[in-house]
Amino acid sequence: MLDITSPVNRAVTGRAARAGQGGKRRVAPGDVEPSRERLLRAALRLFADQGYARTSTREIAEAAEANLAAISYYFGDKAGLYRALLDELHKLPHQGPSPWGGAGSSLNDALRGYFSAYVDPLRQGDVSRQCMKLHLRELLEPTGLWQAQSDAALHSGHGALMGLLCRHLGLEAEDDELARLALCIAALGMHLHLGRDMRDTLAPRLGRDEQSLDIWLDRLVLYGAALVGAERERRASNAA
Repeated sequence: MLDITSPVNRAVTGRAARAGQGGKRRVAPGDVEPSRERLLRAALRLFADQGYARTSTREIAEAAEANLAAISYYFGDKAGLYRALLDELHKLPHQGPSPWGGAGSSLNDALRGYFSAYVDPLRQGDVSRQCMKLHLRELLEPTGLWQAQSDAALHSGHGALMGLLCRHLGLEAEDDELARLALCIAALGMHLHLGRDMRDTLAPRLGRDEQSLDIWLDRLVLYGAALVGAERERRASNAA
């Protein structure tokens, strides 16, 4: 059963009811029904693992041990269920205003804050991990069902990282090379989620327990700082 006491899950279940009304009966506040919870959990897992196009409503219903008609009853259709889940994802920490990009922060501290937004969901159980995975899948395999919110969140995070890098490289203006650097740094965090199956196959000992995640965070900061250092040296060499 979904843990509706957590902010993420409470918001997901609440918004799912509102987003999927479409002429269906209105669910009273606090009236969290087991079949709807099971549908939300199953849909989140399947959409995250398989993507929207490859997931059928029948699969979701079977995984939730619910009647297929329940999806129409609560959400209208598959798109309504998908929108209900995606509606909350732009509120994840790494998509909001950047507390890690302040002018007074050191590069390592800023990168630690940035990468924490990728690592911390892995500490919080399956639901938070699947939310992050689904968001990243939407960025790479856009469905168009959440385009405006997804684009806004994507540009917000990228813009904050670009500003951070611009300051720490002492640049007066952003350029294409800075954007390339920002995308490479972002890829380090994204791969922690999207490359999970590869990691578990090639290096299962680099698991997801607390100690392993602490090490991952330290290394991401180290590798990110190394990329920034390499770009600083490249610019200095070109200017010489």
